[in-house]
Amino acid sequence: MNFSEPKRKIGGNALLLLSCLLLVAGGNARFVAQVLQAFPPSASTLPALLSLAVAFLAFNVVLLGGFAFGRMTKPVLIVALLTASVTAYFMDSFGTVIGEDMLRNAAQTNAGEALDLVTFKLLAYFVLLGLLPSVLVWRAPLAWRGWRRELVGRVKLLALCLLAIALMAMAFGGFYASFLRAHKPLRSYANPAYPLLASLKFAGKANQAAASMKLAAVAPDARISERDRHRELIILVIGETARADRFSINGYARDTTPRLREANAISLPDFRSCGTSTAISVPCMFSPMGMARFDPKKAAEEENLLDILQRAGVNVLWLDNNSDSKGIALRVPYRDYKSPRINTVCDTECRDEGMLVPLQDYIDSHPAGDIVIVLHQMGNHGPAYYKRYPPAFEKFQPACKSKDLSLCSQEEIGNAYDNAILYTDHFLGKAIELLKRNDAKFETALLYLSDHGESLGEGGVYLHGLPRAIAPDSQVHVPAILWFGSGFDELDLSALMRKRHQRFTHDHLFHTVLGFLEIRTGFYKPELDILDGCRKEPPGGPT
Repeated sequence: MNFSEPKRKIGGNALLLLSCLLLVAGGNARFVAQVLQAFPPSASTLPALLSLAVAFLAFNVVLLGGFAFGRMTKPVLIVALLTASVTAYFMDSFGTVIGEDMLRNAAQTNAGEALDLVTFKLLAYFVLLGLLPSVLVWRAPLAWRGWRRELVGRVKLLALCLLAIALMAMAFGGFYASFLRAHKPLRSYANPAYPLLASLKFAGKANQAAASMKLAAVAPDARISERDRHRELIILVIGETARADRFSINGYARDTTPRLREANAISLPDFRSCGTSTAISVPCMFSPMGMARFDPKKAAEEENLLDILQRAGVNVLWLDNNSDSKGIALRVPYRDYKSPRINTVCDTECRDEGMLVPLQDYIDSHPAGDIVIVLHQMGNHGPAYYKRYPPAFEKFQPACKSKDLSLCSQEEIGNAYDNAILYTDHFLGKAIELLKRNDAKFETALLYLSDHGESLGEGGVYLHGLPRAIAPDSQVHVPAILWFGSGFDELDLSALMRKRHQRFTHDHLFHTVLGFLEIRTGFYKPELDILDGCRKEPPGGPT
């Protein structure tokens, strides 16, 4: 045997085809399941479904074939394989879609939150679908016949693929018209095409945002009304991943909110979030744009509600037990409570109630002016719901004790999730106690809004982050809680109780806070103030 005989080389087109075949067959279980759900196999649909498989393979060849050429062949294919392996895990395990919003959320996630997503199942996907094929691609001896022959060969391959797509579309025109128009969300499950295209869009917008440093003023006319003779103290709690239908104050069978009930808090049961991820919802709720016009890039280039309040003379403080403020608190006092060096209430992780410890000292150290304190919770951040509450709050059992939700039953997942809601209720109860102790000096109020909801396995979907257009109600129907101290005597409680069943959204936060603080500005819209029509006297009306 001649051991010096050179290895048989593989052509660039052959390596591209083999890689795309692996990507389509190994990384698209969720895509196939969604297609079969929309188009159940039958004698009439089976030929069209088979044509879709061919067209999908051809599309991936065209998508990658324009970049995976020459020296870039192996790097491009390896990136596609590694990306597809991780994407396949999240889509198969949680039903999530890796789009721009999810990428933005991932980019703003801290190391602790990211580690909660690392499981043996993820590693298995990464190794079997990503790493091992990538090693084979990297070690494959690649044939090279010269630029001209290789380029002609690649053009022929791509042209053949485009022809195949065109022929399939003509042969099954009605099917493809329905697939592309009536079932647009299906495309978001195409792996790796959708996440790769989303990555390019996200990178482009991030570069544009970095290049734009000028901050546009919002509500430059904002000022506190001359008629305001009281000091206001608001604690604004930004919840994390809470669902409205898991709050017993909204009718949930389990008693998950006993302290809110005891405090006579007011729930707004029909409240919808701006987005399905923290990276979208938090900037959106502090922006005057409104969810219909909201654009993350534009929002980052202009002032937000906290900037307006601070310029008007309000004392603003942001305490964070989550990843960060998503750019909202860049220009106001900010404290990170994820570390035990600052947070004095920590066990296996630092708890939300640790943010309450320093607040009385902060209030006492500001003898003049209104005060707005924002508390950004860790709340129900998943998938490790069992980490989000101390052991004393494990009321509902058995609770899922794994961050790999596939190892738990839906009941166990729901129990852990409800225990975390119970701890949020405890946290809100303690915040209300703090406000009550300051009733004599302030008009006090607590506003609690979750940033988005969560899927807990309904329809095979977990976590959150689906595009809002296709997200289930569980990801956008969020709890909203109001509580007012005894000093806020101009509130017409009966009017608020009649109004509370109306549909509200994150759009209402901006204008409700302005109204409560009696800040005049032309940006104020009374129709978006939850308390409009519920005051015994005008609010010092922004004009």
